[in-house]
Amino acid sequence: MPTTKSLLELRVERNAALGRDLDSESSPPRARRAISAHSAPISWPLAEWYLGGVLYRIHTPRVILMHARRLATLAVLALSTVSRSAVRAQQTPAPAASRATPSDAELLAIIKQRIAEKRSAGIVIGVLHPDGHTQLVAAGDPGPGRPPLDGNSVFEIGSITKVFTSTVLASLVEEGKVRLDDPVQKYLPASVKIPTLSGKPITLALLSEQRSGLPRLPDNMHPADPTNPYADYSVQQMYDFLSHYQLTRDPGETFEYSNLGVGLLGHVLSLATGRPYEQLVRDRVLEPLGMTHTSIALTPWMRDHLALGHDPQGKVVANWDLPTLAGAGALRSTTLDMLKFVDAYLQPRPGTLGKAMTLAQHERAPAGAMSIGLNWMIAHFGTDTIVWHNGGTGGYRTYVGFVPSRKLGVVVMTNSGGAGADDIGMHLLRPELPLAPPPAPVPQRRAIEVAPDILARYVGRYQLAPEFILDVTVTDGKLFVHPTGQPVLRLWAEAETRFFLKEVDAVITFERDAGGAVTGLVLHQNGQNMPGKRLP
Repeated sequence: MPTTKSLLELRVERNAALGRDLDSESSPPRARRAISAHSAPISWPLAEWYLGGVLYRIHTPRVILMHARRLATLAVLALSTVSRSAVRAQQTPAPAASRATPSDAELLAIIKQRIAEKRSAGIVIGVLHPDGHTQLVAAGDPGPGRPPLDGNSVFEIGSITKVFTSTVLASLVEEGKVRLDDPVQKYLPASVKIPTLSGKPITLALLSEQRSGLPRLPDNMHPADPTNPYADYSVQQMYDFLSHYQLTRDPGETFEYSNLGVGLLGHVLSLATGRPYEQLVRDRVLEPLGMTHTSIALTPWMRDHLALGHDPQGKVVANWDLPTLAGAGALRSTTLDMLKFVDAYLQPRPGTLGKAMTLAQHERAPAGAMSIGLNWMIAHFGTDTIVWHNGGTGGYRTYVGFVPSRKLGVVVMTNSGGAGADDIGMHLLRPELPLAPPPAPVPQRRAIEVAPDILARYVGRYQLAPEFILDVTVTDGKLFVHPTGQPVLRLWAEAETRFFLKEVDAVITFERDAGGAVTGLVLHQNGQNMPGKRLP
């Protein structure tokens, strides 16, 4: 996940409409109503721990700090076309007659507008056309000392990793090594107890369909470094959480996006095969497709081509590490490599991998206003079916989608943890779906002084949703709020009980009982009033 400011968004889960908010999935135009990555969820800008897309997502509510910053210079423009059969090879111009709209100039205009509106640092767009040629257009700031953005620039792809995990799952199913209806418990140590409800177990399929009933994230994540929130979360911590967690709904009852669930799936597939997760993905997907610049651990080449991520304030941020929940969002890749992946899904080849890709994109269950396959989100618009997923980490937002019937695919990579790329991807796949308008400017408010003893009364934890808490603290006589998995932000008083954020158009009002004790707060944002009860 403005002007030079941040945008604080609250995304509230609407199970009935993915078109409103997905960490993955919804019907685009309506999706932007997301009270509003990443999801994918109160998106977190991955500062939100978000791992998923910003637009068109369904998640549990959370606050996401999103940004777009002004660039001092337009670092680079790369315009090129490549033969689909040579996505792995050197780029070659496509015949003029074969070019489809939008043109390179139109793609560039989209990128330049996004940069001019300070919603992205840099963007790379790849379009795989039905006639066999691929467009690549790149512009923006790759970060200090980095090479110009192009198809070889490396980005964190966040939750797009999930469809690699599901592709591995499907390949193992095709080989008869696991079954979709296998209980997760089957592959874990006896000391670990996976929760059940109504006698229904959580299966491999339910993890991949986002219907396991597990929460978006475990509540025992307490990162020592909030800028790299998954780095120190251990397997034992995950086991402890699972063994004590009580499901609130039956497995398979409803769609509920869960980074934990797919991270667990990647871990289980590793245990089932005796292979590290990254090696599984390399052996079963990356090497067969010639995706030589996709991995979790950065190779020297990838490190040299890494586009630096930027936080909501426009500062360069550290990359994320997800050792335990790797299957949910740990991969890094390039636009050219991702186009190979899309091409393989559009034209599944004979053999296990092709069969796995066909299985993975098959609709399996409802997901709000959309459907879901094995982690792939599926949306229908007229005669078009769009298969897609998005991703996000602290400094990146990414999108991949394709229309199987038209052999059309799109990859969008950005190195800003801000507005995201979902709307660009959806628009390029189906032009009737509009690009997201720039956010309204944050109104100016006047701050006043409030006595330290009054501020001290507001210190506490306030729960707005099962997995979303606002932690209010006082430091050096100033009030701060720390949303779950998000950066700490200062609160400025405009009245004794009413505080605002300077970065975004959001206000928090504290509520008191008849005796003056603070009992809760209300977050006012985007026309919504969202109450949060003070926790003991």
